[in-house]
Amino acid sequence: MMLLLMAVTIMVLGGLAALGVGQPRLAGRLGAGGVVVGSLMGLVPALRVLWSGSGESLSYAWSVPYGSFAVGIDPLSAFFLLPVLGISALAAVYGTEYLIPYCGKYSVRGHWFFYSLLVASMTMVLVARNAVLFLVAWELMSVASFFLVTFEHHKESVRDAGWTYLVATHVGAAFLLAFFVLLGNEVGSFDFDRIRAFGVPTSAGVLFLLAVVGFGAKAGFLPLHVWLPEAHPAAPSHVSALMSGVMIKTGIYGILRTLTFLGPPSPWWGYVLVGVGLTSGIIGVLFALAQHDLKRLLAYHSVENIGIIALGLGVGVIGAGIGSPALIVLGLCGGLLHVLNHAIFKSLLFLGAGSVFHGTGTRDIDFLGGLLKRMPWTGVTFLIGAAAICGLPPLNGFVSEFLIYLGAFRGGAVNDAAVVGTLSAVIAGLALIGGLAAACFAKAFGIIFLGEPRTDLSRTHEGGWAMRLPMVVLAAGCVLLGLLAPLALRLMAPVVAQLAPLARNVVRTELMAAAQPLAMVARGGCGLLAMIGALALLRRRLLARRTIGEGVTWDCGYAQPSPRMQYTASSFAQPLTDFFRIFLWTERRISRPSGLFPRSAALHTFTPDTYPRCCTLPCFAASYGAFRDCAGYSTAACNCTCSISPWPSWR
Repeated sequence: MMLLLMAVTIMVLGGLAALGVGQPRLAGRLGAGGVVVGSLMGLVPALRVLWSGSGESLSYAWSVPYGSFAVGIDPLSAFFLLPVLGISALAAVYGTEYLIPYCGKYSVRGHWFFYSLLVASMTMVLVARNAVLFLVAWELMSVASFFLVTFEHHKESVRDAGWTYLVATHVGAAFLLAFFVLLGNEVGSFDFDRIRAFGVPTSAGVLFLLAVVGFGAKAGFLPLHVWLPEAHPAAPSHVSALMSGVMIKTGIYGILRTLTFLGPPSPWWGYVLVGVGLTSGIIGVLFALAQHDLKRLLAYHSVENIGIIALGLGVGVIGAGIGSPALIVLGLCGGLLHVLNHAIFKSLLFLGAGSVFHGTGTRDIDFLGGLLKRMPWTGVTFLIGAAAICGLPPLNGFVSEFLIYLGAFRGGAVNDAAVVGTLSAVIAGLALIGGLAAACFAKAFGIIFLGEPRTDLSRTHEGGWAMRLPMVVLAAGCVLLGLLAPLALRLMAPVVAQLAPLARNVVRTELMAAAQPLAMVARGGCGLLAMIGALALLRRRLLARRTIGEGVTWDCGYAQPSPRMQYTASSFAQPLTDFFRIFLWTERRISRPSGLFPRSAALHTFTPDTYPRCCTLPCFAASYGAFRDCAGYSTAACNCTCSISPWPSWR
């Protein structure tokens, strides 16, 4: 525990050193170096606790009211520390090169200070064992990430995204304050150990709902996700990777820690989590499918994957409510493992998006194309991340989703219509999410990296090794976690045993049973990789002494084919966005061709997030006729005017 506190201290000192030097590049080395050294130190106790299954704690008296300075590391904290510290270090290395073009334009020194503060505060959130200390660390995490989001504060869109995030995160913090006040008032203490030993609070159901809203605002549960698609595109790409891959998982950690306070869960808690998961997963991937900005697309996929995590936790909580060991273990293990898997492949994808922006100067998918030839490192690693997020075997995303599927199928034998219906919805929802995610990343990778450039990309360049190496490491993690899934399940046993009301040997038995089919998939994956490698070597050998020519592909009979004949992001996704238009309300602006020899024509599509509209009081009131004319309200406030509202009855 002392080693972990020393690691946090080194991170903060590195940030202060970066703030104090005059040269931006030196500040980057000091800030990133402090995070890397501190993260490597912190991983040692985390891995030790996760391997042994036993925790450590420290407690000191302090002058702050309501408790003591209590910190501790148990298997749950240790598991969440792995992605926090690992991704933070890799993103810091990436950021040292990514921020070079910003030197002299923005405060790079301040950026590294707040980056170090964010990593240190996230670590303290995970090890805090007192409500006051937890809330202080939570607030530091929110404030530090606000300043990171608003790094390019001269842009109005960035400032708006920052304020949206700050408001959303403090709305969640208000619910958390109410949660801890009610819980501490009933228990008589704000120390987590005394809260856990208290038993079942009388208002457990109300406390659970407060926790879901408070922590769900940080996690990005729909409709509390409104900050997420605004903040992630605005932040620098390595910060987006850290926030999406790691920071939003502190909301999941908070919900799991809450479950250890409230005693045996009621089945309806699981139904709530499943409902939130289905809504977030399906709506999130649909909105991702309709986006043109690459980072905004990835941000909505964070909402989708948080929904998948909630589905796994919901299955586990339902199992705890009805006393089914298989549902408990498979649901919780699937949800927890998806926390780690999502941290890896989503960070990889955001770093890939940053590399695309760094090399081309744009994130608009419709202006890109053919980048695989010019940026092969980014293209290959992005492809691995895209396959992983779609849940394709033998990559890591498949493993966690397979466990949730397996738990839901095992629950079909339960003699309870509500449980069977809910688990059937989980299976159908996961299948729909997986199919839509595959379509979305076929669009993203195909439009960006395949085909021909749609605009002049003559200055396109690959990033240096400081940007490539983190992407390669994360891509290797996607492959290794998929191939070594049985070993990963063994490491999950202490975490699941801490959360599940089961004996450790029961947990291990269930995980060993789930490891058998995963071992078969891993063996098949190894064989597939060996076959791909052999074919690649054979192709290279056969073509070694031949002259390789290049020519255009079939041009459909056109005499002068051009890159404009390729699919755009809008046209690729149009069949699906039209099918789900009841959820998306995509707006189209058409400039039709005119005359016998038209010179131009254009079609622009825009799919705004309808949930901020619904939450805006003027438009909400107008939808019910309370106000007949809301034309006077600011479009910046409600992101729309009622004259172009997505509901036909409003037109």
